[in-house]
Amino acid sequence: MVKKQFKAESRRLLDIMINSIYTHKEIFLRELISNASDAIDKLCYLSFTDQNVGLTRSDFAIDITVDKENKILKISDNGMGMTQDELESNLGTIAQSGSLEFKDQMEKDKKEENEIDIIGQFGVGFYSAFMVSDNVKVVSKAYGADKAFVWESEGADGYTINESDRSTVGTDVILKLKDDTEDEKYSRFLETYTIENLVKKYSDYIRYPIRMEKEKYVPKKDGEEEKKEFEIATLNSMIPIWQRNKNELKDEDYENFYKEKFYDFEKPLKWIHIDAEGVVTYKSLLYVPAKASYDFYTREYKKGLQLYSTGVLIMDKCEDLLPDHFRFIRGIVDSPDLSLNISREMLQHSRELKTIANNLEKKIKSELLKMLNNEREKYEQFYKSFGMQLKYGVASDYGMHKDMLQDLLLFSSSNSDKLTTLSEYVSRMKEDQKHIYFATGENIKNIAQLPQAELVREKGYEILYFIDEIDEFAVQMMRDFESKEFKSINSDDLDLISEEEKKSSKEKTKESKDLLTFVKDTLGDKVKEVKISQKLKNTPVCLTASGGLSFEMEKYLNLVQPDSAAKADRILELNSDHKLFEKLNELFKENKDEAKSYVEVLYNQALLMAGLPVDDPVSYSNLLFELI
Repeated sequence: MVKKQFKAESRRLLDIMINSIYTHKEIFLRELISNASDAIDKLCYLSFTDQNVGLTRSDFAIDITVDKENKILKISDNGMGMTQDELESNLGTIAQSGSLEFKDQMEKDKKEENEIDIIGQFGVGFYSAFMVSDNVKVVSKAYGADKAFVWESEGADGYTINESDRSTVGTDVILKLKDDTEDEKYSRFLETYTIENLVKKYSDYIRYPIRMEKEKYVPKKDGEEEKKEFEIATLNSMIPIWQRNKNELKDEDYENFYKEKFYDFEKPLKWIHIDAEGVVTYKSLLYVPAKASYDFYTREYKKGLQLYSTGVLIMDKCEDLLPDHFRFIRGIVDSPDLSLNISREMLQHSRELKTIANNLEKKIKSELLKMLNNEREKYEQFYKSFGMQLKYGVASDYGMHKDMLQDLLLFSSSNSDKLTTLSEYVSRMKEDQKHIYFATGENIKNIAQLPQAELVREKGYEILYFIDEIDEFAVQMMRDFESKEFKSINSDDLDLISEEEKKSSKEKTKESKDLLTFVKDTLGDKVKEVKISQKLKNTPVCLTASGGLSFEMEKYLNLVQPDSAAKADRILELNSDHKLFEKLNELFKENKDEAKSYVEVLYNQALLMAGLPVDDPVSYSNLLFELI
C-alpha cells in the first residue's frame, strides 16, 4: 500500500480549512450530505437520457449509519460514484471540484432539465470531515465501472487509493471520529437526536430522502420483557414550502410552517410568497409577525432572513437582505445565483445579493401599503407593534428612507380617536391651511390641553399628536409631506394671524416694552426672550422653544444621554389680553418686588404646562405660599 502525498499547497490549504475556514465543526455533516446530493444529481441527470441506469427519481436516497461502539459515522449515497482517477483528482487535489465541472458541462449542453442544481462549487467541503475525524475513508463505485475503490487518509500526511469490494454504484464516506476532549465532544455526532437536529437545520430541503435507522417505540405489555425495535426514518422534509406552487397551499400550510420554523405561538399577520425570475432567480417566503418579540427593541435583537442556496442553509440570519426599518420581517430566501465564499458559511458582497435585497424591500413596502388600504384593522394591529420601527427608519440616515416609509406612518390627531395617515390628514386640510400642525407630549390628554394649541383649534385646523419620542425627529427629517410643511404649535410663528392682528401685536409689544424688559431681567438666562404672544387666547402664559431643538427633544436627549445637558432656547410668551397680564403690569408700576414674585410664578407655571421640571420646587412652593 503506497501512501500518496498531497501537493504542498494542498497540505497548507487542508490545515487552514480544518482550523480556520469553518466556524462550527457541525458543518461537516452539511457538506458531506451536499456532496452526496450532488452525486445523486449527476446519476439522476444521466437517467433522463440513459435507460441503462435503471433507477427513477424515487429510488435515490442518502443513508446515515452510526456505530457507537467503534465511533464510526457513515454517509452513503447511490449516486454517480467515482472512478480511481476521479478519486485521485477530486480528493487528492484540494479545491478540484467534480461538481463544478459537471455544472459547467450542463450549462454547455443547455439541457432543459431544471430539476438538477449542483450545490458544490469549490471542492473543499469534503475536507471539513477532518475537523471531527482521525481517519476518513471514501469507498466508491462509479456508474458503468467494474471495480470499486477506496480512498483513505488521516489528514495532511497523505492518502492511499486501493481496490474495494463495494458491489453497488455509489459512495460511502466513513468517518472514524476523534476522541472526546474537554473542549469538544465528538461523540455527540453519533447521537440520533444530534444528527436529526443537524439535518433539520442545514439539509432539510435536500431533494432526496436522508434516512437513518431509529429506535421504534414499542408499548410494553404486562409480563413481557422490554424489547427494542428499529425502523428506517426519513429525517428531512425534502420539498420546502416556498418551492411549491401557491395554488397548492392553504392558509394553514403557511401558518403552520411559520409557527414551526420561527417558534411563534401566534399566527402571522401576513405572508409574502415570492417566485422571482430575471436578472437574479430566487424564491422567498416572508412573514409579518403579529407581535414584536420581547427583545425586538433591544441591541440584542438580530435581524435577518434565513438564506438557502438550492435548499442548503447558508446563513441563519442574513442581515444584508433586510433594511433596518423592516427588521421585524421573518422569512427565507433561496437562490441558486449567490456568490458564496469557500466555506459556504458567508456570502461575498455581490450584485445579486443587493438586487434581491432591493426587490424584497419594495415588495414588503407594497404589501404593507396594501394591508393599510384594504385591511385597516389588521394594519393598526401591526403598527401597534412595529410602527415605532418605521418611524426610526424615517429618522435614521438623515431621512434617506423617508420616501419609502412616510406613506406607512400613522398618528393620533385632534380629528378623532382613530389613527390617521399623513395622506388622510392632508385630504382633510382646510383651503386656507398652509401647514401640517403637530404637538408633542407624553400623552394625548396632556397635548390636548396645551395652551399653545388654542389659536390652531380656534382656526379649526387638525393637530397631529406626537406621543413617541421619535416622532419629532422623524418629521424633522421629512420636513414636509405633499408640499405641506410640518409646523409645531410651539413654533414662534404659526403663520395664523392676519396682517391687522400682527400690527396690533406690534403695538402691544411697543406699549409693553418696559414690562417685557423687566420680566426678562428678572428671569435672566432662564429664557432667551420674553414676548407678547400671538397664539394664546385663554391662558396667561406659555413657553415655546426657539431654534431646532424642541422641549420634547430636550427631554429625550437628556434621558438617553444624561451628560449631554441638552437645553432648548426658552421663549416666555405672555397673553396681553389676560387679567393676570394687567395685574402684572400694575405691580410693575407700583411694587416691583411683588412683580418679580409674580414673574417667577408665571415662569414656573409655564414650565409645568410644557412638561418641564421646575428649577427649584421648594423655593417655588414657598413663593406660592407667600402669595396665597
